[in-house]
Amino acid sequence: MQRLMMLVATSGACLGLLAAAAAAAAAGANPAQRDTPSLLPTHRRQKRDWIWNQMHIDEEKNTSLPHHVGKIKSSVSRKNAKYLLKGEFVDKVFRVDAETGDVFAIERLDRENISEYHLTAVIVDKDTGENLETPSSFTIKVHDVNDNWPVFTHRLFNASVPESSAVGTSVISVTAVDADDPTVGDHASVMYQILKGKEYFAIDNSGRIVTITKSLDREKQARYEIVVEARDAQGLRGDSGTATVLVTLQDINDNFPFFTQTKYTFVVPEDTRVGTSVGSLFVEDPDEPQNRMTKYSILRGDYQDAFTIETNPTHNEGIIKPMKPLDYEYIQQYSFIVEATDPTIDLRYLSPPAGNRAQVIINITDVDEPPIFQQPFYHFQLKENQKKPLIGTVLAMDPDAARHSIGYSIRRTSDKGQFFRVTKKGDIYNEKELDREVYPWYNLTVEAKELDSTGTPTGKESIVQVHIEVLDENDNAPEFAQPYQPKVCENAAHGQLVLQISAIDKDITPRNVKFKFTLNTENNFTLTDNHDNTANITVKYGQFDREHTKVHFLPVVISDNGMPSRTGTSTLTVAVCKCNEQGEFTFCEDMAAQVGVSIQAVVAILLSILTITGHAPGAHGGPGEMAAMIEVKKDEADHDGDGPPYDTLHIYGYEGSESIAESLSSLGTDSSDSDVDYDFLNDWGPRFKMLAELYGSDPREELLY
Repeated sequence: MQRLMMLVATSGACLGLLAAAAAAAAAGANPAQRDTPSLLPTHRRQKRDWIWNQMHIDEEKNTSLPHHVGKIKSSVSRKNAKYLLKGEFVDKVFRVDAETGDVFAIERLDRENISEYHLTAVIVDKDTGENLETPSSFTIKVHDVNDNWPVFTHRLFNASVPESSAVGTSVISVTAVDADDPTVGDHASVMYQILKGKEYFAIDNSGRIVTITKSLDREKQARYEIVVEARDAQGLRGDSGTATVLVTLQDINDNFPFFTQTKYTFVVPEDTRVGTSVGSLFVEDPDEPQNRMTKYSILRGDYQDAFTIETNPTHNEGIIKPMKPLDYEYIQQYSFIVEATDPTIDLRYLSPPAGNRAQVIINITDVDEPPIFQQPFYHFQLKENQKKPLIGTVLAMDPDAARHSIGYSIRRTSDKGQFFRVTKKGDIYNEKELDREVYPWYNLTVEAKELDSTGTPTGKESIVQVHIEVLDENDNAPEFAQPYQPKVCENAAHGQLVLQISAIDKDITPRNVKFKFTLNTENNFTLTDNHDNTANITVKYGQFDREHTKVHFLPVVISDNGMPSRTGTSTLTVAVCKCNEQGEFTFCEDMAAQVGVSIQAVVAILLSILTITGHAPGAHGGPGEMAAMIEVKKDEADHDGDGPPYDTLHIYGYEGSESIAESLSSLGTDSSDSDVDYDFLNDWGPRFKMLAELYGSDPREELLY
C-alpha cells in the first residue's frame, strides 16, 4: 500500500513538470509570433475580457460614505475608455469612477431589505460614446451581520389548560423570528426563556410552554401571566424580543357541593298536590355551572319515603316534592337528613366535605278539605224489569278533625229521566223499572256536600262516578232477523225453496242459543227447522191459484231456549206472482195496497183517545194508565239517540186469519170475523152512529183467501 502511494505521488510530480514546460514553451513562442507579423493571421481580432474581482459588501457598515465595493476593468487599454454602470440602483445606491472603474456604495445597505443587487458594466469611447466592449452583467452581494434580534409573531398570546393538569402538559407554542441570514453562523438561531411565571411553567428551545406543577387550581387562581424572552445565540436582544402569554385555567368538576345552611324548615298546607314543589335546598359549588352535577338524597328520618328531591339543572337547587298525599290529621311534621353529593367527581382529587349534609323539617298545616269518598268510583248491578230495595251505597267522610256530616245528591244532568234517588246515608234506589234493551248502563254523578251543624252546605263538596249496570233478563221474544218480502211463482213445483229465515233476540244472545221455528197453519207451505237457527220455507203441494188468493200470510212461531223460554210470532207475507217459463217473476201484487187498519184497531184508538181526554163513557176525568204509558214512551222517544229525527206512523202488521193474536188489518175482513158485539156504539151518541151502522149488523159477504 505504501508503495502505491509513493507511485501516485511520483506520477503527480512528473505531470506537474510536464505542464510547466508546456506553458513555458507557449510563452516563448508568443513573442516570436508578435515580432513576426507575417506569422499573424491577416483579419484576426484579438479577444478582450472584463477584469474584476467578485464584488461583495457588508451590511450596515459604520464607516463614512461612500463605501468602496470593488473595481471593474477591461483588457482594453485605451486612454479614451470610459466606465459606466447601468441598472435600477445606479446613482441611487451605487456609482462608478469613470476613469478607474472603482465601484462605490453611496448609502448604507441592509441585507434584510435587499440581499443582492444586479448591475450591468459598460465601457465606451469618451469621444464617440460607442461601446468598446460588450456590456456585462454582474452581482453585488450584501454580507449579513448579526444586527437583528428575534421578534415574536405576536406581542400577546392567549392559551388555556385544564386545571390540575399533569406535569409536562403542553400549554402553547410561541414563535420568534430573527431576520438575519440563517446560513451564516448562529445569526438566526433563537433561544427562549421565561422571565415571569417560571414557578408554574417552562419553555423549551422550540418555543413550547409546558406546566411544571400539577397544583394549578382554578378556584384559587384562574389566570396566569407569563413573560417570555427570545434572544439569538450571540445575545442580541431588544424591547421587541419579549412577549406576554395569558394562560386561562379550564374548569374541571373537582369540587363537592356544600349546603349554605345546616337546617331547612318549610311550612306546607296539607292540600298540596303530589309532585308539586314544597321547598328548595341550595348548595354552593365553586366549579363552573357546566360542572355542577349535584345529587340530593334523603339519608334517614321518619317517613322519608313520603318525599323526593329533584335537581334543577339550571340553578343546581334541590326541589322537594311529596310522593304521597299529605294529611294533617295523620302526620303534622316530617323530619329527615339530606345529603348533597356529585357522583361525577373523581375521588382522586379530594374527599367529600363535612358540609354536605343538612336537616330538613316540613311542618304540615291544617286545611278545610272537601269530603273524600271511600272509593274512586262505584259499580253496582241491577236486573232489569224490577225495583230493588237497595242498589248500593256510596260513602264519603270529612277528613278534617271537625268531622262534619255529609249530604248526598244526584246531579240531574246525569239522571234526566229521574230513574234513581239517593238517601242521606248514601243509599241508591231506582224509582222506575229499567229496561236493559233501552239503556244497558246508567252513569250517575253523586255529589257529597259538607254540612255544618245546621245542615247548611259549607261549600266543600266532592263528586264520584256511580256506574249502574242493568243485567239482562230473557224478557224479549225472538223475531225475524230482517224484514222479509218473499215471492213465489203461481206454478211453483212441490218442494221448491221459497225463503230461508233466521231470527234475532233483543236480549243478550248466549253462544249456545237455539231458536225453534214452527208454522201454526195448514196451507201450501212447509217450514223445515234446520236446527242451526235457520228454517226453510218450501212449497208443500204445488201450484197456487192467484185468482183465489194472491197473498198468503204465514204466522211463524219462534221460541228460544232461555230461562224462561220466550215465544213470539212473526208473520211472513208471501206474494203469489206470475212467472215466465224460466221461472222469472213477471207480475206481482202491490203489497202496500194489501195493508190497512181493522175496525178493532180504530175502536181501540178511539177508546184510548177518549180515555186520555176523559170523554169516554164511564170516564171520570183525569189521565189514566194509558196517559202515563204515552208519557213514558214519549220521554223514551225524546232521549232515543238511534231514532229517526222526525215523527213516524207505526203500521200494525197483519197477523193473518189463523194467527193467535188475530189481525189488526182491515184487509180481507169485516165485522163477521169478529166475536165482538159493537151494538154498544149505538149508546155513544150521534158521533158513533156511522160506526154502529157499519159494524152493528151481520155481514153477508165473505172474502176468500
